[in-house]
Amino acid sequence: MHGYRKKLVAVVSFAVLITEASLMAQSAPVKNIILVHGAFADGSSWSKVIPVLQSKGFHVRSVGIPLTSFADEVAATKRAIAAEEGSVILVGHSYGGMVITEAGNDPKVVGLVYVAAFAPDANQTIEEISKPFPPPLGLSKLKQLSDGFLLLSPEGIETAFAQDLTKEEKSLLVAVQPQTSGSIFGAKPTAAAWRSKPSWYIVATNDNMIAPEQEKSMAKQISAATTILPSSHVAMLSHPKEVAKVIEDASAGKK
Repeated sequence: MHGYRKKLVAVVSFAVLITEASLMAQSAPVKNIILVHGAFADGSSWSKVIPVLQSKGFHVRSVGIPLTSFADEVAATKRAIAAEEGSVILVGHSYGGMVITEAGNDPKVVGLVYVAAFAPDANQTIEEISKPFPPPLGLSKLKQLSDGFLLLSPEGIETAFAQDLTKEEKSLLVAVQPQTSGSIFGAKPTAAAWRSKPSWYIVATNDNMIAPEQEKSMAKQISAATTILPSSHVAMLSHPKEVAKVIEDASAGKK
């Protein structure tokens, strides 16, 4: 009987150690951050946020989504998630919010950060969720190309996309702007990751690409921890430290 008790105590002690180790692992900050840019932009959108996060010890990857179709963008993001070891915080700007809403269903993803981004539910398009809100200035600055792709005019970048950046920064955004498929406005996520995973949202109050009222509404709908910044659409370029702080909070599960 004495030997049995010793074995029982040993088993219970081992179980307690495993449980404590598991809890410690769950509470440890997530170190893998994957950033997804939006339409009319490329991976350099995150050029100011990346060094801030790296200085804090995060492993950061900026996904260059092709902007050719929703399926292509989700696939590119999933490949980036698969390349990481361990849990991931997924961050999306603008249309990138659509992408992370779908790609975020990957089991490696433990949190979602929306930066002035679309946050639809399953089977909702950008057009559908935007109808109740005033059309932003940026929509009138789009140039239709011959094959269904779109470009944002230089004036659109200067006045609607990044009006609070320097002249030099705006010129760079014009120079690196990729063509964006118009099909993205009709894309629909099959499942909304925010329904099962914690989310954070940054509202840009001077946004001329997505109505700030819509951003606040989406943040409320997904029950996100919300940060409000006096920013243009590109909050990660005009307020990089503040955006990085929200991502850091998400990594620690701080709401």
